Amino acid sequence: MKVKVISRSTDEFTRERSQDLQKVFRNYDPNIRSQERAVEYTRALKAAKLEKIFARPFIGAMDGHIDAVSCMAKNPNHLNGIFSGSVDGDIRLWSLTSRKTVCHFPGHQGNVRGLSVSTDGETLVSCGTDSTVRLWTVPDYRNKSAGESAGNAVAPIAVYVWKHAFWDVDHQWGQNIFATVGAQVDIWDHDRSEPVNTFKWGNDTFISVRFNPGEPDLFATTSSDRSIILYDLRMSSPARKLIMKTRCNSLSWNPMEPMNFTAANEDTNCYSYDARKMDEPKCVHADHVSAVMDIDYSPTGREFVTGSYDRTVRIFNYNGDHSKEIYHTKRMQRVFCVKYTCDGSYVISGSDDTNLRLWKAKASEQLGILLPRERRKQEYLDAVKDRYKHLPEVRRIVRHRHLPKPIYKAANLRRTMIGAERKKDQRRRAHSAPGSMPVQPFRKRRIIKEEE
Repeated sequence: MKVKVISRSTDEFTRERSQDLQKVFRNYDPNIRSQERAVEYTRALKAAKLEKIFARPFIGAMDGHIDAVSCMAKNPNHLNGIFSGSVDGDIRLWSLTSRKTVCHFPGHQGNVRGLSVSTDGETLVSCGTDSTVRLWTVPDYRNKSAGESAGNAVAPIAVYVWKHAFWDVDHQWGQNIFATVGAQVDIWDHDRSEPVNTFKWGNDTFISVRFNPGEPDLFATTSSDRSIILYDLRMSSPARKLIMKTRCNSLSWNPMEPMNFTAANEDTNCYSYDARKMDEPKCVHADHVSAVMDIDYSPTGREFVTGSYDRTVRIFNYNGDHSKEIYHTKRMQRVFCVKYTCDGSYVISGSDDTNLRLWKAKASEQLGILLPRERRKQEYLDAVKDRYKHLPEVRRIVRHRHLPKPIYKAANLRRTMIGAERKKDQRRRAHSAPGSMPVQPFRKRRIIKEEE
């Protein structure tokens, strides 16, 4: 005679603590759980609604500058610190935990246009419209409170005076070399008072520069002649030039896919390119209603943040056509610079109203320590939302974002203009000779030509 015995491990039923809920055995056989899809759909709907209820992205503002914040830089070795430069020449180091100034870096007589920190986190490089480049030693502020050192001022360790104003600076990954842009592209060494190399392509002003995180000798610049130019320090001349219909204000390399970068453009869009094939962007990111001023990738490379002249901050997926988050406050003015923190948990924006603002990268994320059970529940709810995101009711709740009235009206007007332009193009093509108006792909419409 056969006897079937149910054998179960006691670990499945034993509570870790007496306060924990009693564990219950569940059979996940789909033949038994016939209502599983309906239950999960209800859970996804509730999770989407709760995400909207608890979406409180704004953490606080850091007030101290007396003029517009023009640039920012983060320290790769210290998560707690952020550098900011303003139009009046003031440079400050902030503590994100206390949201107060740690120390000042006085010396610039004009607008501070660029800040960058070396890879070891010990040297800060600044440049501005006063035609000077200054090197500073980053103080060790981890063991000091903000109140004890808020009045400290740091003296520069080197000041390099040059022939023209500077618009941006970026430090190379892993070496004591940095690049500045202005009337030309200059490559500097920490120990040399003059540039060790100079690049130029045309007579227009260069706006921004960014070194590639994967290939240290490769960097890219944007110019006022609406071009994006790639350079290689091992070559004597620029490598490639892409000319668009409107200029790009900034660009950022993807840290996880170093061959890709995204450029913030004046035409309200962002364009993601592959540096190996620049005749067509990989993706066009649209949602802003005014010029995009700055852009920065998260350390994971899965998303990036943009700041715009329309007084909003938006977060995009690296391959998403539209933004997944929009941050704004009533007092925030034109956003000139944005940064992700080095751990990817927070976003910092600097605007025209002299404030730096700290935001959560995920609007509804709970701050503080999460218990393992709470973390598993949140992961489950996120997975359920992702599974049912295509259904109309869930999609409507997840996609909904509150917009300020001027942005809402401008977005509607922009959609109307784009629709009218598309209809006009279709009518022209319908009443023209066959083949006289070739169809141009949407992604190539903003590109004029590529030069090598």
